[in-house]
Amino acid sequence: MSTNSASAPEWTNVPVVGIGLYWNDVSVGHRFRTIGRTITEADITMFVGVTGMVEEMFTNLEYIREVSLLGARPAPGSLVFCIAEGLMMQLTMQRTGVAFLECDLRILKPTVAGDTLHVECEVVEARATSKPDRGLMRTFNQVVNQRGEIVATYNPLRMVKGRPTEAASR
Repeated sequence: MSTNSASAPEWTNVPVVGIGLYWNDVSVGHRFRTIGRTITEADITMFVGVTGMVEEMFTNLEYIREVSLLGARPAPGSLVFCIAEGLMMQLTMQRTGVAFLECDLRILKPTVAGDTLHVECEVVEARATSKPDRGLMRTFNQVVNQRGEIVATYNPLRMVKGRPTEAASR
């Protein structure tokens, strides 16, 4: 394979993989799941540091061992949500996401360092907006750990691009 810039045009019509979902390519009931991601001690430490959530239950290992009901370093629920959104971004929003508009979030069970999470998602709304090039898509997302337990649920409403028409892509 040549790295010569003169050969770049041969790649112009090659499809890009990893592009997110267009609102008009899915229908209500469409389901998928993300890959998994393990929550590490470093994830928790960095998150509580950057957000200022320096509560002892997240920062004091002696307290966690002696007083905590979990016996392990818990991940803040907001970190669980952010990790879930990161997993969703990788497969649903690249180049198609316009705006995150709202969601209801429920934290149902604790997540601790060492837990591996994935997101199970179902499209519950997909419709056009008044702008012809975008629509609204709502999903119901379940964040699931390695034991199959649902640790959180949320239902984001997103503004998403529509699939470009042939005339618009020229």
